[in-house]
Amino acid sequence: MADLIDITAGWEPLRWLGAPAPGGLALPAAQPTASQFYGPRGVWLDGRRLVVCDSGNHRVLIWDGLPRADHAPAQVVLGQVSFEAEGPAARGRGPENGLHLPTAAIVVPVAGGERLLVADAWHHRILVWNRIPTASDTPPDWCLGQRSVRETAVNRGGGPAADSLYWPYGLAWLDGRLCVADTGNRRVLAWDGLPECDRPADLVLGQPDFTSNAENRGGPPHAASFRWPHAIAASRGTLFVADAGNHRVLGWHGRLEADRPADLVLGQPDFASATELPHRPQGPARLRFPYGLSATDELLAVADTANNRVLFWPTAGRVGTAATFVLGQDTFDGSGENRWRAVTPDSLCWPYGIHLHAAGDRMLLAVADSGNNR
Repeated sequence: MADLIDITAGWEPLRWLGAPAPGGLALPAAQPTASQFYGPRGVWLDGRRLVVCDSGNHRVLIWDGLPRADHAPAQVVLGQVSFEAEGPAARGRGPENGLHLPTAAIVVPVAGGERLLVADAWHHRILVWNRIPTASDTPPDWCLGQRSVRETAVNRGGGPAADSLYWPYGLAWLDGRLCVADTGNRRVLAWDGLPECDRPADLVLGQPDFTSNAENRGGPPHAASFRWPHAIAASRGTLFVADAGNHRVLGWHGRLEADRPADLVLGQPDFASATELPHRPQGPARLRFPYGLSATDELLAVADTANNRVLFWPTAGRVGTAATFVLGQDTFDGSGENRWRAVTPDSLCWPYGIHLHAAGDRMLLAVADSGNNR
């Protein structure tokens, strides 16, 4: 979507972006438009713009400011020649200005302006625009993970390295570091500062070195391993990583200078567990494929994707094992798609990317409600 939720106003959606749902079904048009999505997986917002990764249409949409009406059209499209075009790599135009399943976007402040970064996951790269595009079909300036924007091979055609990527699904800018969830290599990479083109990462988390990529380091899950790291956030000096394949979120206290075991786990009873509980009451302390998360100084939000809900933990004190709020279900024991009913403004179906933004005295939450194409 992006469902835009004012947390302080009782969880009432402010905007519904994407197709309406006549008869309780939210289905996109056969041909893309400026106001509809197909399986969006990433969303980012601040007080000046909203950015959505319209993953199924292989494009990124940008709104100037917070949309003022439901189903409002975007002003800018990237990765396609027009709002009506779709297809990976811009239907044969090539990867120089085409996308293949974009999954995350962030805006990073730099001297004299801002840069837009997009995780172009199935092209195994992070695309960078040196200025926020104001015109559609603006090509990226450079990329990370490939030698140039013309290349798209997994790990640059070889094995994992400090400068290669394999399905990078998540992005975050945290305390002057660029962090990437390099999902296919089952690791998180970090660069000190915003790197220029082709610079190797400075830190790897979840693997013993830059050339390893075994699932859970080749053994059972533990405090220093990942199966599918998918999203990254930080709050009050704690780094959080959504380890979706192990149905958990891991947390590290303090600044990371090298790979080390996590200090806390959410969604599982301990670091050695990775149990999925399908079609059973989940409660406030279990997760099932958590694909997204976001945080502020006061709040951690987790997209508990397969349970069709968003869970919240306060972060002002020590993060407890159980969430304190749920969005998308009537109770912590609910897990059905759209509560096993028709689509409503406050129901969810496979929420992926989420983004929290503190806006003065209120908090905004954007949710990419992928299964509802909004």
